[in-house]
Amino acid sequence: MDLKKSIASKTPLTLGETLEIAEKDKVKVVDVILAEAQNETNKTKEEVLTESYNQFAHNLKAIDIGLDTGQSLLLGSTGAQLNNEENTLFEDEFVNKILKYTLAAQVGNHEIGLNPCAGTGDSCPYTGFIKAMQDTGYSKNEVRETTALILKIGSMFRVGKITTGCNMEGFGAGAAAIAAAAVHINGGSPKDMERAMVLSISPTIAVPCTPRVMVPGLCATHIGGAILIGVLSAQLAIKTDIEVNVPIDVMLAMATEAHPISAKHIVPTVNDFMRPFFKTKQEVEKLIDQPIKEQEKLDIQETLETSKQVAKKLAKGAKPIYETLGEAVVGGSSQAVGSPTNTGRIAHHLSKGQIKKVKIELYGELFDRRGINIPGTLMGAVFGASTNDYKMYRQVMESIERTGIEVDIVKAKEHQVQKVTIETSEGTYAVDALNRGGGRLVLRDATPSIEQARKVAQELSIVVVEE
Repeated sequence: MDLKKSIASKTPLTLGETLEIAEKDKVKVVDVILAEAQNETNKTKEEVLTESYNQFAHNLKAIDIGLDTGQSLLLGSTGAQLNNEENTLFEDEFVNKILKYTLAAQVGNHEIGLNPCAGTGDSCPYTGFIKAMQDTGYSKNEVRETTALILKIGSMFRVGKITTGCNMEGFGAGAAAIAAAAVHINGGSPKDMERAMVLSISPTIAVPCTPRVMVPGLCATHIGGAILIGVLSAQLAIKTDIEVNVPIDVMLAMATEAHPISAKHIVPTVNDFMRPFFKTKQEVEKLIDQPIKEQEKLDIQETLETSKQVAKKLAKGAKPIYETLGEAVVGGSSQAVGSPTNTGRIAHHLSKGQIKKVKIELYGELFDRRGINIPGTLMGAVFGASTNDYKMYRQVMESIERTGIEVDIVKAKEHQVQKVTIETSEGTYAVDALNRGGGRLVLRDATPSIEQARKVAQELSIVVVEE
């Protein structure tokens, strides 16, 4: 089979298409990537491999500087400190080297810069992984093939990153590329690689660049986290049959679309809270007008005061440490299952007579997760079952069908709404609440009365919070 010919009409290939072809034709994922590159450039496989690897020459030099004399405004001499056998971050030698070289790359970046992919952020884990392979005895060809794989993935994030955001750079792109590279060098299948990449991208969606390239220290856990998440995802994909049913192209598309939303709506808040901790240079500050600097001081003081108020509010709302954990919640989510289930429980204990019908109204996010929360809400509304009743949770749908109780499930328009209405032989009873995590809820209204609903919640040890 001539792989180049078979894919010629399909290029450019998405990550999903690349993996699908590799799986179907029983070849390595990197073979498809190299064939595509040969078609696009008319270069030989050897030329593609060599030129792909050579792109990292400057970045590898930056690692060497970061490990030695490099000083970073944000990371100090972290690279040199880790270049000491006594300063081991993890027992796993290979993972420890990737982390050490990744952080050293960022130190070197602040000395001589890096050749960016989506940005300089994702170049750190890419280069760190390549350097670790070289330093652990992988062959020249293995290193070059892994480089090609990393660059294919990085190229997608490079296009998708249109604004600020570690979600499409050091953290998100880094995690995805490391996951794929780890699967590759461990002999995993294309399916394993897809599952690993999807797993790795998931926790990075919409994550902003919290340090703003101005706050010391924080970047270390972004790019270092990419390594750890990527390796964990690869190990899960290779060593377990964990189900991952989201295609990589869908996950990447979601990351791409969430990226500018995060930049527009989350980053301004990040800036407000992080600005007091921005590091700068006196030579620059001398050029800034004094009135601007005075206003910045006032803004910083206001932010610090706001932070204290928020922190104090959290402290006041916290229960004693021996009462911190809530009641166990079946279904996998205290927010998506526990909170609506407790709304149903309150409605059940308010009701009198034989239940004829249950109407459940859930706002969009909860409605989409109905597969896990409807069983819980029904067991609470019809049987008064607690959130920890896993036996009832498993059989409730069958029990409801057997009783003949009518069930109406409605998608509510109002944000966070979860309302349960029970019609019985004696009347109609309802609880109108807002969803909260930890199985908690906000009581807005109830029939017969909100006072009775609050009393029931207290008797059932259901935590009611203010809106």
